[in-house]
Amino acid sequence: MSGSSFTYERRVEFAETDMAGILHFANYFRYMEECEHAFFRSLGLRVHTAFEDGFRGFARGECSCRYERPLRYEDVALLHLRVTEKRAKSLRYAIRFELDGNVVARGDVTAIHVGASEGGTIRALPLPPEVDSLVVVAPEEGAQNAR
Repeated sequence: MSGSSFTYERRVEFAETDMAGILHFANYFRYMEECEHAFFRSLGLRVHTAFEDGFRGFARGECSCRYERPLRYEDVALLHLRVTEKRAKSLRYAIRFELDGNVVARGDVTAIHVGASEGGTIRALPLPPEVDSLVVVAPEEGAQNAR
């Protein structure tokens, strides 16, 4: 089983909102990371692995979010993740937030595979073979409908 896209459902909790009951902007980034982790779990993968002398995981190289409409307390949003690029040491995702079928935000994430050993220096590493074989680039959005 391989994956190029994934859908994640997330309810807005009160503690994540501002005084107006609107999801605080920083939480969109947390939601995108939750979606990425759920995507990896759906493939039987881990985003972070600790070893006795270090770790391997995915650091953020770039992350952005464009807000179109607010999410509010108790809203249940769907996050649609698409793998848009795969390189030797990184993955890029486009994440679309929807509420009741309407797009409310769009995010982009570049995740770089990194590791550190006993010395503590963090450096970029090639994607693990299991990630490279299971995570694939999604077709362009709308490409299926264009035929």
